[in-house]
Amino acid sequence: MILDPPVLIRPAAEADWPQIWPFLWLIVAAGETYTVDRDIDEETARAWWMRPDARVFVAVAQGRVVGSAKLTRNFDGPASSVANASFLVDPGFAGRGVGRALGEHVLVAAKEAGFRAMQFNAVVETNVTAVTLWLGLGFQILATIPDAFDHPKHGPVGLHVMYRKL
Repeated sequence: MILDPPVLIRPAAEADWPQIWPFLWLIVAAGETYTVDRDIDEETARAWWMRPDARVFVAVAQGRVVGSAKLTRNFDGPASSVANASFLVDPGFAGRGVGRALGEHVLVAAKEAGFRAMQFNAVVETNVTAVTLWLGLGFQILATIPDAFDHPKHGPVGLHVMYRKL
């Protein structure tokens, strides 16, 4: 089911954090998609997600924040033209176009910011929803690091390195 009206994507404000934190915590605590400690505390999570060198966006639907994305450099120095991004969608809004809307928005924002490419360093291979979305948005899997992620249900699984020119 696609959201009606469509999701609004805008830059995140500090005041958005109290709405981001609950679903960030749920996603990270599940241990199925992010390479951060499952027992992350709110202060550490806020510093990681809302970091000053990132452009953070929120997806707003039905009067509340239902997703967020973080756009950063993947590398420094002479490789700083490659972007990286992270995405969160409130599980209650999964499958409703929020992730795609955030992904499309961040790709445009990265290109407008002067990045030439985007690379995802660690897409868990069992995260079929994300892998399918990124392939559909023109990414390719450059490599899969075998058994690099300890999935709570599937045991050791691979991490895809995904890439797309902008």
